[in-house]
Order: sequence, then structure tokens, then C-alpha cells
Amino acid sequence: MKWELIIPYRSIAATKETLSFPPSQGGTQGGDKKTYKKKMFLQSNTIKRICVFCGSNHGARSAYTDAAQQLGKALVSHEIGLVYGGGSIGLMTVVADAVLKEKGEVIGVIPHALSSKEFAHYGLTELHLVSSMHERKAMMAELSGAFIAMPGGFGTLDEFFEIVTWAQLGLHTKPIGLLNVGGYFDLLLKFIDYMLQERFISAEHRQLIITSHNPEELLLKLIRYKPSQQIPKVIDWKET
Repeated sequence: MKWELIIPYRSIAATKETLSFPPSQGGTQGGDKKTYKKKMFLQSNTIKRICVFCGSNHGARSAYTDAAQQLGKALVSHEIGLVYGGGSIGLMTVVADAVLKEKGEVIGVIPHALSSKEFAHYGLTELHLVSSMHERKAMMAELSGAFIAMPGGFGTLDEFFEIVTWAQLGLHTKPIGLLNVGGYFDLLLKFIDYMLQERFISAEHRQLIITSHNPEELLLKLIRYKPSQQIPKVIDWKET
């Protein structure tokens, strides 16, 4: 099966910003140390895009929408693009629109069967139409350097735990984050710890899940993440 790419509806020109070194670093353009350190940190970031799993509803609390907007802005501030399910409803569109508003890159991936039900977002940098849910998840994984799950329902949990399972099996070593907005995932994390207690998962695999209540803090944790194992082989995501 082949993936189908819709020609981008929105193009974003790549820009290069000249570093402004502070005088203490021998620079001639001026600038403060804080700005210099941030730019050097951005240069060292190897994550180009992050896949975000989240709900097709907005949820009962405004905190979920607020967090989605904050995450979108934080992604752009770190020069990281967004990969997501391509819908224009719920938290999916909130985080996508937040990135687009800040002139960031957004790539959506959606199956043909859901393109009408989830009202595919046609204002993205790129929109990919695929033939199945599995192709959707495989393509999002291939395009992304890290993953974040926000509050959502069964679909969000399905996507999140599949990517955790792939890491557990050694199919990838990309960092996986859980944005625990307002304690939404507290009970889930408690259950995962119970799985560890009952010896159905190992302590090493429990550590695959990186958590934070704050979008900016979670991004920094993902950027600084160092995998404890090496990928055993080059993975063809379509074969997972």
C-alpha cells in the first residue's frame, strides 16, 4: 500500500537566524547571555517534529484547551514542527491552529474514511490521506522524533500505548511524553505503577513514560532525553 500526499495548502519558508553572541563570548553583534544560551540550546535540539495524540473533543474543562494552545506555542518557540491526526475538531485542531498561528509547521495524517467524519483540516502545511488507521499511526511515527499524549479518549490511549509498546519492543528509542493536564492522567499513572508492582512491566519500561503538568517543561524533558538502549535495526514502520 502507498501513502497518498495531498499537495500542501500552506507553505512555510525556512528561515535562518544569525546567532547574536554576547560580548563575553567574543561576539561583535551584541545580545545578552540568556538569548545566546537559548539559541545554542535550539541548535543542539535534534527533534524536528513531535507527534501529538489528543482528543477529538474539547473535554469538560477549559484547562485542556489552554494546555493545547500553550503546547502549540511552545513547539514553535523550540522550532519543532507538529505531526498529528489531521482533524479539525476538538483538541486536535486547537493545538494545530496554535502552531499555525505562530507560523510553525503542521503535518496532518488522516485515513480516507475519517476525512469527512473528523473534518480534515485543509489549512495545514501538509495533509496526508492514507488508507487505514494503522498506516496513519505508522506514518505519524515515521515523521516524528518524539511523542506527546494529551487528554483524550480511547483513540488517544490506543495511539499512546502502541507507541510505548513499540519502544518496549526496541522498535524505536524516541522519547514519549504524557502531558498530565490538571491531573487527567493521575489514575492511569497509578495503574501503570500497579502493573510495575505486579511485575507485568519492568522498571526500565516504566521509565519510558515521561510526564509533566506543564507543556514547556515536558518539551524540555523530551529534548534532553537520552535513550538507555540502541535501536537494533532500521525500522520499516509499515511492517510494525
